[in-house]
Parts: sequence; structure tokens; C-alpha cells
Amino acid sequence: MQEHSQSQASVNAAQQRKGRMIFLLLAVFFTVPLVVVVAMIKFDWRPSGKSYGQLIQPPVSIASGTHWVNDNQQAMPAFWQDKWNIVLIAGECDARCMQRLYDLRQVYVSLYKDMIRVQRVLITQQADTSKIRERYPDLLIINGEAEQVATLGRMLSGGGQNTLDAQRVYFIDPLGNIMMQYPLEQEAKWIRKDLMKLLKASWAG
Repeated sequence: MQEHSQSQASVNAAQQRKGRMIFLLLAVFFTVPLVVVVAMIKFDWRPSGKSYGQLIQPPVSIASGTHWVNDNQQAMPAFWQDKWNIVLIAGECDARCMQRLYDLRQVYVSLYKDMIRVQRVLITQQADTSKIRERYPDLLIINGEAEQVATLGRMLSGGGQNTLDAQRVYFIDPLGNIMMQYPLEQEAKWIRKDLMKLLKASWAG
């Protein structure tokens, strides 16, 4: 009986040690990434590596914009919707715009499991979007008010080139911050490369 009690005590002690070890490993697993992120923010450290787009500095926020209207004339309560956004802005979606939409769809499809973290957005003053919608039914199109789109274009351009004419691509994070911009001539493969880096480094979206 005494030997049985000692054996049971040994088993219990071993289970307790195993439980503490699992708890410690879980604590390390969840705590270390948080500490790294806090340190990166505190010391303004960023991983090295080339980015192919232009970083928006200081970041521009569109979080205050709440009156977005899509091509079905339905109000959108939030533009970014807790996802990463690949945004193309164009006054009218001409042949260059349509080609860019095709490129961005290819980028999106190539994300595989990360597709659920991303949405594609076209911001345009074009009233009739039926042909665009027919070709890209899952594209989010914002075209409610022409002046609103023009105002957004001026904000994105920072007072420089007319963004509506330039047809740039932007990355907007899940909090509504405009992160990166790409000119029309930027190849889609480099846009994808930057997007993959952002998705890998971020837990948001």
C-alpha cells in the first residue's frame, strides 16, 4: 500500500511538472512576440529589406470617412472592414484601369490562404460600373459621390499629381491608415511582394 502511494505521488509530481512546463512554453509563445512588437514601436525599428512602393510618411488616415457609397448605392459603414485593402483610384476606369484591375486580381488570387485577409477596392467617379461588375463580381466599388472621390484623391496625392488621373494603387491597413502607394507603371509582381511582407509581419486583418 505504501509503495502504491509513493508511486501515485511520483506520477502526480511528474504531471505537475509537465503542466508547469506546458504553461511556461505557452507563456513564452504568446509573450515574446508581444515584447518584440512593443520594442519595435518604442525604438522605431523596422526589419531591413527593400520595398518597391512609396511609403506614406507620415501615415494618412481615412478612418474618419464614414459615408462611403458603393455602386449599388448602399452606404458602407466602414471603408476598410477589418481587412487589408488593395485600392485602385481612377476618375474613369479606362483600358489602363481595367488592365490594372486584372493585375490586382492576379495578386489577390496568388495569396492563397491569406486571401481572406484582403479585399480589392476600386474608387472611381464612373457612374456606370456594370461592365466592371460583370468582369469582377467580388470587387468592392466605391463611386457614391463624385466630389467625395475627388476630395479623397486630393488627400491621397498630398497636393501633388492628381491621383484620379495617375491611377495609383494603395495599401490601406485594417485601421484605415494609408501605408503604401504604387504608380501605374509598377509591375504587379513587386506589389505582391510588398503585400506578402505586410501580411507576414502583421497580425491585423
